[in-house]
Parts: sequence; C-alpha cells; structure tokens
Amino acid sequence: QVQLVESGGGLVQAGGSLRLSCATSGVTFSPFAMGWFRQAPGKEREFVAAISWDGARTYYVDTVKDRFTIARDNAKKSAYLQMNSLKSKDTAVYYCARASNTEGSNPVEYDYWGQGTQVTVSS
Repeated sequence: QVQLVESGGGLVQAGGSLRLSCATSGVTFSPFAMGWFRQAPGKEREFVAAISWDGARTYYVDTVKDRFTIARDNAKKSAYLQMNSLKSKDTAVYYCARASNTEGSNPVEYDYWGQGTQVTVSS
C-alpha cells in the first residue's frame, strides 16, 4: 500500500517557522524526485519546491525562495520542507508528492500524493 504522510503543519505567527515532513512507504523513493505543493482555499494547487533524487538540485517558486528549504533523506524514505519567515499568504494545505520522472513544477508530473497538512499563519 502506497502511503505518503505529511506532518508538521499547524498554526504559527507571521515570522515564525515550521518544518514539514513527508514519510513514505510502499513506494520506491530514492530514484525519484520529490516535490511539495500547496493549495489555499479557492485557489489551484501551486508548486512550492522540488528536489532531485539525489538532493543535488532543488527548485523553488519565487515567492518562497530564501525562506523555504527542501531536503530529503533517502535512507529514511522521507522528504522535508523547512519554512522560515512565514507569511499569512503561506497559509494553505501542503502536500508532498513523488515525481513520476524527473523533478518538475506541474502537478501532472507527480504520480503519488499525500493527504496534506494544514499550515496556518496568523498575522
């Protein structure tokens, strides 16, 4: 059974930090890129960050560059998203996903998804 389980979300004040984790099971992890997306109420799912299979390459949407850091631990089959200097516009449900091929920013390039974790930033 394929599972991607996000954790670490919650309520935080603007300027604060959160670290999201994505634990995977039942799915091949290390040869594939991983990504984080988010979806705010009434909006489409948005690309946040992606990391190559070996962690050598990372990509971010411009709005989170220099604030968020994506990482992975292939031995633990897990991915992470460190979020610093959080802003109210970062409020959304955050999803981790496994890429079907190489890292990308389009949700259709990802074949397995978690259920999401809520991040709420109060101003």
